[in-house]
Amino acid sequence: MASGPPAGSRPSLKTETMPIMRMRRLGNSGLFISEFCFGAMTFGGRDGIWGQVGRLGQDDADALVRAALDAGINVIDTANTYADGRSEQMVGQSLRNLGVARDDVVIATKVAAPVGDGPNACGGSRRHILSQCRGSLQRLGLDHIDLYQIHEFDPATPSTRRRRSRKRLRRWTCWFARGMSAMSACRTGLPGRS
Repeated sequence: MASGPPAGSRPSLKTETMPIMRMRRLGNSGLFISEFCFGAMTFGGRDGIWGQVGRLGQDDADALVRAALDAGINVIDTANTYADGRSEQMVGQSLRNLGVARDDVVIATKVAAPVGDGPNACGGSRRHILSQCRGSLQRLGLDHIDLYQIHEFDPATPSTRRRRSRKRLRRWTCWFARGMSAMSACRTGLPGRS
């Protein structure tokens, strides 16, 4: 009897020198993602907090993205706030510099953290989510985001409003899967999570 991959997984990616990277299904999105993700928070920092987090330039970013892809990692995670958007720009540029086919990588980015000083420059409001999705697409140089995540809890915006905003984005085909980052289950607003 032939044995195949476990339910919910795809055959693993393997290079000649690297061990097997197992793939897992991302919820019911239809996407398959590596068990490990490459985080790009250290890309593009110049000063302030982002300069302390990391000051990696484009050449370093390209080398790290190439190493992650060679290791079988197919998920690259960034956020609209990392290095004031430069992380997203550098991730997109790395994909172009390396000639990475869009179908070979899953791009995850986030929204909600402050991107300015005004009262509407953060959070989970429809206005902020929609405008930041457009900005992320432009900075990444892509036509869609594979995993769009709410980065932090926003007590000012009801979870129903956040869900409606994400549904609207999905109709625009800006993203394919949604998620939440840095948030406890009781803050999600999902049934049975209170």
